[in-house]
Amino acid sequence: MVDVEVVRESRVVHGHRRAFLRAGSGPVILLVHGIGNNAQTWSSVIGPLAEHHTVLAPDLLGHGDSDKPRGDYSIAGYANGMRDLLSVLDVEQVTVVGHSLGGGIALQFAYQFPERCQRIVLVSSGGLGSELSATLRAATLPGAELVLTGLAQASGVLRAGLRGVEGLGRLAGWRQARDLAQAAEALLALRDIEARRAFLRTLRSSVDTRGQTVSALDRLYLANAIPMLVVWGTRDPIVPISHADAVRATVPTARVEVFEGAGHWPHVDDPDRFSTVVTQFLRDTEPAAHDRDTWRALLAEDR
Repeated sequence: MVDVEVVRESRVVHGHRRAFLRAGSGPVILLVHGIGNNAQTWSSVIGPLAEHHTVLAPDLLGHGDSDKPRGDYSIAGYANGMRDLLSVLDVEQVTVVGHSLGGGIALQFAYQFPERCQRIVLVSSGGLGSELSATLRAATLPGAELVLTGLAQASGVLRAGLRGVEGLGRLAGWRQARDLAQAAEALLALRDIEARRAFLRTLRSSVDTRGQTVSALDRLYLANAIPMLVVWGTRDPIVPISHADAVRATVPTARVEVFEGAGHWPHVDDPDRFSTVVTQFLRDTEPAAHDRDTWRALLAEDR
């Protein structure tokens, strides 16, 4: 594998700092992380993907080193933010790879800006069904900010406990313990009040106590015009792998890769396989060529 330099950069868009990682050269891959994470979640796969591509991995607004304003944290708002950051960087078209919340953003990006989306890769994606882990659903309840503040104040002790639970889970062969520890770590990393409020605004924009409230299922048929890869772990405790069936049913052209034994972060659990699968998908497919007449005809069909 060729050593690839990964550079951290930032741009100010609409008055707010947007931080991102950039690596490689060639056709552009946009990596969109999930809620509570940041661009570093892709650190194990950026190098391999950047051997033949330019890789851009932003910290979403409200996450990581990006600003955390009192603003729009909706799925559509994030898709707009991706479009605007790409425009500032003079990037017209991308293959968009989205994990969890980032998968929902990827779907929305493709729906809002089909002319800019060459391919879609969904990784344990949101937006494909209502089911979601109880922990995230509970975080939408009133008083959640006080709970998150308490967790942040006790983060040192709790992190030690999480390491113990993860270690026991590893010894017992309970792979889901790692995912739950990673999810808890994301919550403990919300050190300042702006980050906690941004997290809750993001979550509540698409989740309530019953599960996910934003769905792409009614528009998913449009994705038949765009090459799509779906990656899911069989032991995902946060978004069930059964949601991949929705893609199989609605987008017959989609390629579905199941990672046996992986959890909610298959790109972290098995980065070598993930990089290989995505690279092969990029090599085997031609970028989508958006056609307005075809798009209009699809929208006009009675479904």
